[in-house]
Amino acid sequence: MGSMGNEEILASLPACPVETTLSLIGNKWQVLILRDLVDNGTMRFKELQRSIGSISQKVLTSNLRTMEAEGLVHREVFAEVPPRVEYSLTELGQTLRPVLDALRAWGESYRGRLRTGE
Repeated sequence: MGSMGNEEILASLPACPVETTLSLIGNKWQVLILRDLVDNGTMRFKELQRSIGSISQKVLTSNLRTMEAEGLVHREVFAEVPPRVEYSLTELGQTLRPVLDALRAWGESYRGRLRTGE
């Protein structure tokens, strides 16, 4: 999490816990990266890009770097030619699994209500 200590990080966070969570996964791309890494474990950059679909290389790179800096994503570079880079969730990133599960369940429920006309 960069060079800031825990006290500094805590002081910089919003008072509201919901806003704190949104500050870490507050955009669509970060949630979709989280979804794919929860569902697939370790993924390479191009696999993530294909899986997400409409994300540009620049936006994916930027979001992965942010999530890595926040301690949610682990980036591993393998000394091969060409170099292989793999992304996975850190232990902290894995703790967001229930948040993603809740988003998935709510989305399924919403779609079900639309289908049945409720």
